[in-house]
Amino acid sequence: MEGTIHAPDFPEGLQWLNTERPLSLRELRGKVVLLDFWTYCCINCMHILPDLKRLERKYADTLVVIGVHSAKFFTEQETENIRQAILRYEIEHPVVNDNQMLVWQQYAVRAWPTLVLIDPEGKIVGYRSGEGIYEIFDRAIAEVIRTAEAKGTLKRGVLNMRLERDKEPRTVLRFPGKVLADERTNRLFIADSNHHRILVVSLKDNRVEMVIGAGAMGFRDGAFDKAQFNNPQGMAYDPDADALYIADTDNHAIRKANLRTRTVETLAGTGEQSRAYPPRPGNGREIALNSPWDLVLLGDTLYIAMAGSHQLWRLNLKTLEAEPHAGTGREACIDGSLRTCALAQPSGITTDGKKLYFADSEVSCIRVADIDPDGVLETLVGGDLFEFGDVDGFGRAARLQHPLGVVYVDGTLYVADTYNNKIKRLDPRTRKIETFLGTGAAGARDGENPTFDEPGGVSYAHGKLYIADTNNHLIRVADLKTRRVETLVLKGLESASPPALHREPPSQTLEPVAVGTETPTLALTLRLPQGHKLNPHAQSQARITAEGATVQGKAELVAPLASLETRFPVQLTADRATLTLHLLLYHCREGQEGLCYLYETRLTVPLQRGGEANTIPLTITVSL
Repeated sequence: MEGTIHAPDFPEGLQWLNTERPLSLRELRGKVVLLDFWTYCCINCMHILPDLKRLERKYADTLVVIGVHSAKFFTEQETENIRQAILRYEIEHPVVNDNQMLVWQQYAVRAWPTLVLIDPEGKIVGYRSGEGIYEIFDRAIAEVIRTAEAKGTLKRGVLNMRLERDKEPRTVLRFPGKVLADERTNRLFIADSNHHRILVVSLKDNRVEMVIGAGAMGFRDGAFDKAQFNNPQGMAYDPDADALYIADTDNHAIRKANLRTRTVETLAGTGEQSRAYPPRPGNGREIALNSPWDLVLLGDTLYIAMAGSHQLWRLNLKTLEAEPHAGTGREACIDGSLRTCALAQPSGITTDGKKLYFADSEVSCIRVADIDPDGVLETLVGGDLFEFGDVDGFGRAARLQHPLGVVYVDGTLYVADTYNNKIKRLDPRTRKIETFLGTGAAGARDGENPTFDEPGGVSYAHGKLYIADTNNHLIRVADLKTRRVETLVLKGLESASPPALHREPPSQTLEPVAVGTETPTLALTLRLPQGHKLNPHAQSQARITAEGATVQGKAELVAPLASLETRFPVQLTADRATLTLHLLLYHCREGQEGLCYLYETRLTVPLQRGGEANTIPLTITVSL
């Protein structure tokens, strides 16, 4: 299998990510190249990312995947926003910002996602649009490799890329997608989406009470510290049962967390994405779902914003029967009866107890559906698939840009107008929508003129809005009366185990230190980034293990670190000894305790007698 038409090379002057320099097809001769034309808002583009990862791993020394980001929305044209999407989706291949659609036009692309396969001689083998791409490209890539190997045109070897994630500091929250505040129990539930866990926080003192999930991507039921999720998003809470329902989006499942027994179980979903069209009803663990993004609870029925199938669903919590509630599965903005209407990637849902209000993100609309299955659906405000912007006003003349969150509060809807970096206020009776918070600029400024960065979720309790400020890795709190915004400062973070990394924390074995006494002092000095301090609301710590010695009289010591300089008395019990330190540091900028950074490192310090030193100096430099 080989191509016949030469693939156009990338125009000069485009901005590249996940690579140190621009790439060209000419320099990639000898490699099989797969171009992925995508836009980061698109649920279909998200759905093929696992397939691309499988292909990249299977053909690691022969295949180069390049993402060509050809934006739909204005916000998606900006390189920094694409960079954030790369981090959020954990993309590991180079991406070029095709914000003027130049590469799109060169290849005559017409839909997201579209994939183009190029052989090692730089010729186009074929293309395909849509989801479910693994099997067809697996076969095609294998055949292209066989052909090129027979001709001697294949060059094996892994390309080393400098990924965006390797430039990023760790933060305690990672792209939190949704929040849910509950007045009755004074709790705030935070979907720490890219850490694959849920934090349960007290609204009384902002202290972390529980962590639901081990912090590693997976699909596992069981105890809170063993259960696994994959990009959890929206939640619904039943205070009577003390049960939290979770839209486990990338596991395509609905999970239930019992806060009394501290266990997680799967109510619906197989863990695999449904590809059935039209989508079919089913029961519990036997039915495949399609990217559930948000939830709302009414009685014994859980209503689901099923982003992947462009529908609203309902799940009977007694029988676990799951079925479509609104929408045919076609992606469009069509009002009418619940059985014949069309939606486009609904991503946020709320209720007044009588109707369901939801953010239909791909058509940039806020829409309303009857709870009665024989009812209707209509659009309150917004445009259509390609009618979006930032215009306050009435009804269909108003414009939003990919809203992801909505909450009903005393007759008013508050909307996370995500790509406009705003919170808007909508009166569902008059259909007037207006900017409530935010300037439109991306930022994390508190106060009376706040800024946000792609807020994805919004909830309400005790006169305040709680906002998942996704790209800022923050939870923001807005007073409805004063419109003043503050960043939520989480406390007790040390009770939550550090979430899993994509790689092991850095470790280093230092040169041996020769000491002249049996009782030297370990002098630990921390050098934080300019303007940073240890977070007073999270306990940093040093875990020290000693062999051939003791530290503070112990072979194993866990010591809090409250200052930048700490001294530990050491007692040698042998001529040669080893100190192993595991440091976990929580730090933040002075005056900005809401954004907490996490630094973790392991050090091994060999000791030996026969020197003159009485002190074992150890300086740790932390950089962002």
